[in-house]
Amino acid sequence: MHIPDGFVSLPVNLALGAASALTLGFCLRQSRARLEDRHVPLMGVTAAFVFAAQMINFPIGAGTSGHFLGAFLTMVLLGPFPGFVVMAAVLTLQALVFGDGGLTALGSNVFNMAFIGGLLPWALFRAVRPLARGRTSFLAAAAFFAWSSVVLAALTASLELSLSGLVPVKIGLAAMGTVHALIGLGEAAVTVGALSVLLTRRPDLVESWPRREEVSC
Repeated sequence: MHIPDGFVSLPVNLALGAASALTLGFCLRQSRARLEDRHVPLMGVTAAFVFAAQMINFPIGAGTSGHFLGAFLTMVLLGPFPGFVVMAAVLTLQALVFGDGGLTALGSNVFNMAFIGGLLPWALFRAVRPLARGRTSFLAAAAFFAWSSVVLAALTASLELSLSGLVPVKIGLAAMGTVHALIGLGEAAVTVGALSVLLTRRPDLVESWPRREEVSC
């Protein structure tokens, strides 16, 4: 899903880069105002986990593989503002050190994976969270939105490629949607696995987990 250099047109990259920069600036300000000392180490650990997990590819058939995105999980653990900052840092480091995603497309990649793949599904998850008070329903909702985070980011990337004249929109949406619907299953599994461990051992570290008085038996 990381878009390389030269795949997206300059106007699209500039527009999405500006949107990503403005969102990052807003999230940085909000993070400074809201972060507690205990959140800082968790941000570092989460960034390291997402960075490492994205390096592991899993096969989905027909010679295609996928990897963990982690944007939605990051938002659930840290909240939307620190989560966006962490994802932007991870994507920037990947582009600079490993060439995973082009530097000219960095703004587009941050928009796709941190905004569309992170903030948007987190906001939808947050809206339905009052209906998911128990552990099982909470994890089921997290699984669905983790899956949708990958699909939404992939479809957005395909639209950008179409706007840039690289591929017809119908072909791009069908190809990216089909493959990433399968990749999203892996995303959901990893997300639920990580949340299950944390909810068992350290539920206080999951920012989106309802407060004790909200949780039903």
